Amino acid sequence: MNSFYTEKELSELGLKKQGVNVLISRKCSIYSPQEISIGDNVRIDDFCILSGEITIGSNIHIAAYCGLFGSMGIEIHDYAGLSSRVTIYSAMDDLSGDYLVGPNQKAETTNVQGGLVIVKQYAIIGTNTTVFPNIIIHEGAVIGAHSLVNRDVQEWTVNMGYPVRYLSERKKGLLNLI
Repeated sequence: MNSFYTEKELSELGLKKQGVNVLISRKCSIYSPQEISIGDNVRIDDFCILSGEITIGSNIHIAAYCGLFGSMGIEIHDYAGLSSRVTIYSAMDDLSGDYLVGPNQKAETTNVQGGLVIVKQYAIIGTNTTVFPNIIIHEGAVIGAHSLVNRDVQEWTVNMGYPVRYLSERKKGLLNLI
């Protein structure tokens, strides 16, 4: 038995959209598949969690142990990539102490806030990075390992840190390879 779902098994998952040449590990947890769209040439490795409204473009690799929590939407555009242990949140609980937290609480006792997270084409997110809600990682941006992305990141830049900060410009030679 292959460690990835077969094409037939993938079609039985009930994804909103499924492209061609999609490899998803059998060890990946997928919640609300009817809200998840996946383009062509996508590979999602072991122990990833996909939950909520998620749109994954084409030519994308999502490495092991990534968490995509898309209750308010996540978009990952073509040729972007997530290194292992990247976590993207499109919503977060209010931890001020004025509200209860967690999905098992009544909605009127919580204050969940957030918004769409967009990872534009050619962007790369390094290992162990956390991305907060309502963020845009613009085209070609790189986020270094162990970063906390709590603000938008400009196109074709290299960024890292906790919180993330600009380091340098990024070269665009890869555009000649597409």
